[in-house]
Amino acid sequence: MNTGTLNDAAMLSAGLLVVRVVIGLALAAHGSQKLLGWFGGYGLAGTGGFFETLGFRPGKLFAALVAMGEIGGGLLITLGLLGPLGPAVVVSLMLVAAVTVHMAHGFFANNNGVEVPVLFATAAFGLALTGPGAYSLDTVLGLSSTFDGATLAIAVLTATILGAMAALFLRKPVLSS
Repeated sequence: MNTGTLNDAAMLSAGLLVVRVVIGLALAAHGSQKLLGWFGGYGLAGTGGFFETLGFRPGKLFAALVAMGEIGGGLLITLGLLGPLGPAVVVSLMLVAAVTVHMAHGFFANNNGVEVPVLFATAAFGLALTGPGAYSLDTVLGLSSTFDGATLAIAVLTATILGAMAALFLRKPVLSS
């Protein structure tokens, strides 16, 4: 039961910190697979080639942008920096990934389904709405009030969803013969 005490606020911020660190670092590692080939990834050349098969041309450019978005968005989430910006970038990237790569395979990750991008997008969306909590660089740097509020979070999320739609529009699917 929520009693509205300072302890409740501290526990909420501690919970947000745990979620931010796990989700943010996982996303940054996911991006480093694409960009640098770390953690068993294919690096920029391999990921760029895969992006070409998805219709994102030039593949290396799109792969680099996605990788930098995952790394940057993940680190912003981890640090609790710049409010909803990092989470919104992640939501956008995960929407595109879900539609272009995973949707045709159902829900579960064992079939390459949408499970993982849905989980990342949901966590990021929630963090965009709640804010990073007291244990964040936004708080330390005095930026919390700048990025506080549902209106800004909704505006940033809406803009990134429109960005995801634009990326899908730019896609030129490969026609099979």
